[in-house]
Amino acid sequence: MSRYVFKMPDLGEGTVEAEVVEWKVKVGDVVTEDQIIAEVMTDKAAVEIPAPVSGRVVSITGRPGDMVPVGSELIAFDTAGNAGPAAQPELARADAPAVATATAGAMAAAPAAASASLRVMASPATRRKAHSAGVDLSAVSGSGPGGRISAQDLEAVISGRAGAVARPAAQAAREGTEEIKIIGLRRLIAQRMSEAKRNIPHFAYVEEVDVTELEALRQYLNSRLPKGQPGLSYLPFLVSALVRVLGQFPQCNAVHDAERSLIIRHRAVHVGIATQTPDGLKVPVLRHAEARSLAELAAEIRRLSEAARDNKATREELTGSTITVTSLGKLGGIASTPVINAPEVAIIGVNKAVDRPVVLNGAIAVRRIMNLSSSFDHRFVDGFDAAAMIQALKERLEHPATIFLQD
Repeated sequence: MSRYVFKMPDLGEGTVEAEVVEWKVKVGDVVTEDQIIAEVMTDKAAVEIPAPVSGRVVSITGRPGDMVPVGSELIAFDTAGNAGPAAQPELARADAPAVATATAGAMAAAPAAASASLRVMASPATRRKAHSAGVDLSAVSGSGPGGRISAQDLEAVISGRAGAVARPAAQAAREGTEEIKIIGLRRLIAQRMSEAKRNIPHFAYVEEVDVTELEALRQYLNSRLPKGQPGLSYLPFLVSALVRVLGQFPQCNAVHDAERSLIIRHRAVHVGIATQTPDGLKVPVLRHAEARSLAELAAEIRRLSEAARDNKATREELTGSTITVTSLGKLGGIASTPVINAPEVAIIGVNKAVDRPVVLNGAIAVRRIMNLSSSFDHRFVDGFDAAAMIQALKERLEHPATIFLQD
């Protein structure tokens, strides 16, 4: 056997370890060079690891949730022949680089089901859907490479089973619990949210905005789009207005460098677009919003959001924002208290737009109303400045022609 050892690579930006999120292969699998073998998570982003060589997998290090230090053995291949009968799994070598004690303990304490999950190849989204539908993936035949279970494979099983059920089962009391290990993106989200709320004194400010004129403009512009082209949402208008306003309030387009005790104000506006994905919240970055037209903003927001949801956003596309916009769309509610995307000092929250009766020029009128719910780092942005910034943004949105004026 010709054994090739592949170690956890240096993933950049001072990374010293990475968390195993999902193995795409198992011991005994034959892989080809550049085939994706694992997904790992750093403190910055999820990273897919390709196979450095072609061969048969003889050992892997770490279960999902385990941290593997950079430079430690991650996976080993038998490169002799590349495709013979399945080899027996190789035992852990005594001279293999050691993993942290906490990791080794977690591996020892893991239930047998954890190793079983490694034998089933399916995406996280497919696993979640299978769990919701009560389908055991180990009993599903995969049509993908190496027996990987696709969404279509799972859907065929669910559809077939549904067709065999004549009527829904009678309601019954449910018992039992489910333990879900906090790993990958969910672990990173939990860590960052905890740090942000623990370290940043949030100042929340909610303002009501009359977007009746903006809605009329949005509908008019959408009516002029070529058939089949996605329509404009409120978001590109908001970002365009925000760019104009931040020129007056540079203290809100800034990041806090705690190590150097500095506030770094940016002339460029790199807007984080908070995006809900099947794996959790991601914030891809729309760079140089100040240099983009409305159509360019809309296209880039759409592209970044789709890349984040499809897990195709690059590390560079997920870092470097100077201020974040978050919107729950139609689920936006009346008000919210968004958590600041540290090390930024401000986040702009968008609630849903609804028709409401309001007093206008002494009479009751139906207007399109949308609330902005925003948070600021009160250490560096005074309450007066935060309110003034949102008031300036409100004025632009209520008189949308001013969004396009060059100040």
